[in-house]
Amino acid sequence: MYAVIETGGKQYRVTKNEIIKVERLPGDVGHAVEFNKILAVHDDSSLTLDTSSLSRASVKAEIVNQIKSDKIIVFKKKPRHNYRRKRGHRQYVTVLKITDIHV
Repeated sequence: MYAVIETGGKQYRVTKNEIIKVERLPGDVGHAVEFNKILAVHDDSSLTLDTSSLSRASVKAEIVNQIKSDKIIVFKKKPRHNYRRKRGHRQYVTVLKITDIHV
């Protein structure tokens, strides 16, 4: 069984006991998070896309860690104008363990 959830403006395909990294969510390590915006659920026999039946579905997860992702280097340059800028960025992410998919 898997579900497609939306959080942080992105969509994730998740299964039970899977560990995923998503945009930062409020909460401390060990707290439970519930996702109600479910886009699709696939059980062993069928795929459910109906919004009325998915409004009752939920995906529960546990916060494993609050970390920063890998550094991304942003480099701007304009030739012949002696213009160079180098910036780095590290996005905050939340590591989740999916504990339950309820249809």
